[in-house]
Amino acid sequence: MQYDRTDARILEIVQKNNRLTSEIIGELAGLSATACQRRLKRLRCDGIIEADVSIVSAKAVGRPIQMLVLVSLERERADIIDRFKKAIKSSAEVVNGFYVTGDADFVLYLTARTMEDYEQFTRRFFYENPDIKGFKTMVVMDRVKAGFAIPVEAPHED
Repeated sequence: MQYDRTDARILEIVQKNNRLTSEIIGELAGLSATACQRRLKRLRCDGIIEADVSIVSAKAVGRPIQMLVLVSLERERADIIDRFKKAIKSSAEVVNGFYVTGDADFVLYLTARTMEDYEQFTRRFFYENPDIKGFKTMVVMDRVKAGFAIPVEAPHED
């Protein structure tokens, strides 16, 4: 996965607004629209750009309760970890899931319509899963920043 200084500029631009046309991105990056399209296609094919998404307000779509949940597994065994990763991926309530080091094995970010809905989710997702030792929920009071932008540094060219 190689990228150059021009690719880095394109990545900065599309992370701020991925709805810009190739003409505008190219103009901002010093390229023709066609060259910009080729680079964007390569960045996507190489997995440098993983997805083009919109950030949706959980509150606006009726899911005002947001939580961070620390999950500890009974044992750290490959099959248990893989099974839990699969459960995370198949759950609509789980917006983001991270396999982490430290006091917990996983950190989940999820949303719910009501606390009652979250309680039902915990029964189904945590209490009925024998691989889970415990979980700790932190309710989000205010989402201060939302995004996926990664700082992109231009590679050093020798």
